[in-house]
Amino acid sequence: MDNIDKKILAELQKNSSQPLSELSKKVGLSNTPCWNRIKKLEEEKIIKSKSIIIDNKKINLSITVFLSISIQNHTEAWLKNFQKVVNKYDQIIEVHRLTGSNSDYQITILSPSIEEYDKFQQLLIKEIECTNMSSHISLQTIKKSNKYPLNFI
Repeated sequence: MDNIDKKILAELQKNSSQPLSELSKKVGLSNTPCWNRIKKLEEEKIIKSKSIIIDNKKINLSITVFLSISIQNHTEAWLKNFQKVVNKYDQIIEVHRLTGSNSDYQITILSPSIEEYDKFQQLLIKEIECTNMSSHISLQTIKKSNKYPLNFI
């Protein structure tokens, strides 16, 4: 990956739907070489997909919950069930396995209300075997970015 590839990625992160002609000018290439580089980045799975960003508050999902889960049995069967459960629900938008904390996993959940979240958490309690669940409600989003820092490449 060279500097032109980085420029292409930076520009696509700003606006993935911009016309190829506009993108090409910004990165200093003609259309065909620019298109070929984008295709190569896609083939190499550096670009996984192009998507839109939705304001969750404007679609009645104004509550963001960070659910921390602690487990006792770190078995392959448990992990397989856990992955099945978290992939089943669209309101779960992110899942991380953690180190250096009292929890093993953190799940990010969007909900229209605290009451709806409570119902959803009761479902999860039935489906995920764990020793502890702890919910943290976001009061304000200070920063949320879908752009990756490219200066480390």
